[in-house]
Amino acid sequence: MALLITDKCINCDMCEPECPNGAITFGAEIYEIEPDLCTECVGHYDKPTCISVCPIDCIVDHPEHRETEEQLWDKYVLLHHQ
Repeated sequence: MALLITDKCINCDMCEPECPNGAITFGAEIYEIEPDLCTECVGHYDKPTCISVCPIDCIVDHPEHRETEEQLWDKYVLLHHQ
């Protein structure tokens, strides 16, 4: 599943440079994650780096974008092996 940055985000700029898929951008008020680009770091790292670097734990599973490990791998392949 894709990840979601909650409104608790303090715009610390830690997550955006860590995303290997370029899924994190600054939105209208806080950082946002593009679900179509988020693979939860599958194919890159053992766990999502954005969650690892977030100092206030405001990154959660996106309730509207549930994906299996296989779907995340498929998305990774589409994004990086074209």
